[in-house]
Amino acid sequence: MEATAKSHFTGKEEHAPATPSFAFWRPTAKTGLMSWLTTVDHKKIGFLYGSFALFFFLVGGCEALLIRLQLIVPNNTLLTAPQYNTMFTMHGTTMIFLAVMPLGAAFFNFIMPLQIGARDVAFPRLNAFSLWTFVAGAIILNVGWFLPDGPPDASWVGYAPLTSKLYNPTHATDFWILGLQLLGVASIAAALNFIVTIINLRAPGMTMMRLPVFTWMTLITSFLIILSFPAITIALVEVMFDRQFGTNFFEVSNGGMPILWQHLFWIFGHPEVYILILPAMGIVSEILPTFARKPLFGYPIVVFSGASIGFLGFTVWSHHMFTTGMGTVATAAFSLATMTIAVPTGVKIFNWIGTLWGGHLKMRTPMMFALGFIWMFMIGGFSGVMHSAAPADAQQQDSYFVVAHFHYVLIGGSIFALLGGIHYWFPLMFGRRVSEFWGKLSFWVIFIGFNVTFFPMHFLGLNGMPRRTFTYDGNMGWNVGNMIATIGALILGTGIAIYFVVVIYTYLKGEKAGRDTWDARTLEWSVPTNPPPEYNFAVIPTVHARDAFWYEKHHQSEIEQEKAAHHQAEAAHGGIHMPFQSIYPLVASTGALIGAFGAIYHNLIVALIGGSLLFIGIYLWSLEGAEGYHIHPDEEGHDATPAPKH
Repeated sequence: MEATAKSHFTGKEEHAPATPSFAFWRPTAKTGLMSWLTTVDHKKIGFLYGSFALFFFLVGGCEALLIRLQLIVPNNTLLTAPQYNTMFTMHGTTMIFLAVMPLGAAFFNFIMPLQIGARDVAFPRLNAFSLWTFVAGAIILNVGWFLPDGPPDASWVGYAPLTSKLYNPTHATDFWILGLQLLGVASIAAALNFIVTIINLRAPGMTMMRLPVFTWMTLITSFLIILSFPAITIALVEVMFDRQFGTNFFEVSNGGMPILWQHLFWIFGHPEVYILILPAMGIVSEILPTFARKPLFGYPIVVFSGASIGFLGFTVWSHHMFTTGMGTVATAAFSLATMTIAVPTGVKIFNWIGTLWGGHLKMRTPMMFALGFIWMFMIGGFSGVMHSAAPADAQQQDSYFVVAHFHYVLIGGSIFALLGGIHYWFPLMFGRRVSEFWGKLSFWVIFIGFNVTFFPMHFLGLNGMPRRTFTYDGNMGWNVGNMIATIGALILGTGIAIYFVVVIYTYLKGEKAGRDTWDARTLEWSVPTNPPPEYNFAVIPTVHARDAFWYEKHHQSEIEQEKAAHHQAEAAHGGIHMPFQSIYPLVASTGALIGAFGAIYHNLIVALIGGSLLFIGIYLWSLEGAEGYHIHPDEEGHDATPAPKH
């Protein structure tokens, strides 16, 4: 079967090549709800990841505010002890797995293919499957709020034996287990996709040592996900077997070992810290050169230090377990490894300072968030190095000092950089630029609120206040610190609210921005904005330098001739091939969601229905193969003319 269309290049009738077509139902909607449910466009998937992540960021923030309001005064009764357990369990789980990780994945999806000069990720349908499986896992984790069993309440670290049937007889922990399993599937699918994309789909001339640092951090983070998630998967399967089939992995009364959970969890959990922080480091490494008006200082060292952090992240897990009696040899080894991992992190910070040194700094809102990241992350790093000394850690273990430490790393670090990344790439994604006044106002309110909230927790911890305590007596000496921290939390919440209002207003009515609004250095800024076209690049660029777009802007005549030649070559090959939309990834993920409910409630019929949908979705999606259609843009990437579809 062939179709004819008027060529965008010659004006003559040409034949569109026939492609094998398989689909019980082919979605063709380009707008509306169905276009989002069936999309395989990496930019739309990135937008959806970011939207879900920001929603859960607000949910996790509300849970945090309830925790702080409970602790504002001694002997408070705003929350009961079980309600408090639920709040900190869901707050930790939500922020890590449903907010920070998917927000990083949103940038991986949207920005990374553009930075390497690719038209999409390697496996577009697998990308859609990872998105909808993430949504399925998020639903499972949170559905307990609306069911009689309630949400999980055994802490976000899930220490055995709190997750056993004896202490948690309801299905609340089962929601947590199955939800995290689905999120793990989504993360591993996405990570494999990103690795193959970066290795195989780079533009001509884009050698590995010309990759933008953000893309490098995407690659390293993806390897960390693939290597660390099997450990937590094994641990969750063992807990599930203990609960469902009466095995004895963690049941002490039958010879189980609860400490085994800690080892498996932290073998995953410490690389997870770098899964959360390396994307932030990549974002900062893109923002600083743009607003310092100079190349990144020590690019190779920044790349290799990121790889070193990823490698050493697997050698330090037991510094979370200095108080468990591992013995002096193991304690000394993990202490030294923990001190060692501070070195590549410090190297990055000195390279960022070197980038700023002598630069023509433009103090725009993204730059403010990037500088805030460096300073707050340094404070978190200093307190982290303190914990590498086992005697000090023994005193600070499970105290509010540790709470202060990891919030300086994950909010002062990850969240500051991610919020800066939203401001930085907002003109690229939506063609609108956030107001500098309101953007900087939100930064300062967040910055002040964050420090007022978490800095006093260092002193609360040194004064003996344990974490995970739902109330305290008035004579413990913790009254003032908790009052200040709660006031800071309210200020921080106000700053986040301002940030969201400003972003939403900008999306709807903000000042329009042209292409390359920041005079940036990397390839994503070379494409048309508002939004970038479906195919990204009318002509795949040829990369001549590390800062590829900066080179293009200073060698325009050479680049234009090169693009014209490549454009003619692509036109001769029938235009740009793009994959069809597909409903089957959503069908497969829906099957996983239904199957999880069947497993939790021991309903064989529901489990079989879910498993069948999962199998059918993957089978039909596999039959689609490399089907797609062709687009014929002009040399500037405008007025795309799709050929008729089968």
